[in-house]
Amino acid sequence: MRLGILSDTHITNNYDKDKVTTLINQLKLVFKDVDEIVHAGDICEEFFLNEIEDIARTRCVRGNLDNIQDLEIFTKFSVGRYNIGVIHVLPDNLEEFTKKHSLQILIFGHTHQPLIKGTNFKVLLLNPGSPTKPKAPIERPGFKKPVARPTVITLNIDENDILSTFIITLKN
Repeated sequence: MRLGILSDTHITNNYDKDKVTTLINQLKLVFKDVDEIVHAGDICEEFFLNEIEDIARTRCVRGNLDNIQDLEIFTKFSVGRYNIGVIHVLPDNLEEFTKKHSLQILIFGHTHQPLIKGTNFKVLLLNPGSPTKPKAPIERPGFKKPVARPTVITLNIDENDILSTFIITLKN
């Protein structure tokens, strides 16, 4: 199973049509061989959800700025031995939440910063950042000043349940 993951697209009806077309074309390239797309909220308008559903079957949760009816706040599905949860904003008690839902992977958004991070309670956290409104990571002493880049993530789970995930930087 190969998943294309994105979040925080913030596409509304008055968004620049050329930018929407450019983004869709880039998503068609980077998600060309995905089995499913996961959108972790703040898609905003149904027309954009329909656009990405033309690329691949799409699973989407409600973000704090969404105007689409019937989107769930949280969803859970399984691939191989992994239970995968999708939510827009991380819950306050992350460890308790992931144990309650028996998750091994939690996909989230809201921060607009990409993240691939394991936890000490054995849950992989994935945040694809934002392809339209990225935020730069926190500055760290000794490193160059970080730059905000538009990003998405791919997640591969092979027939042996071996997992690989990649942050993909899109063109501006």
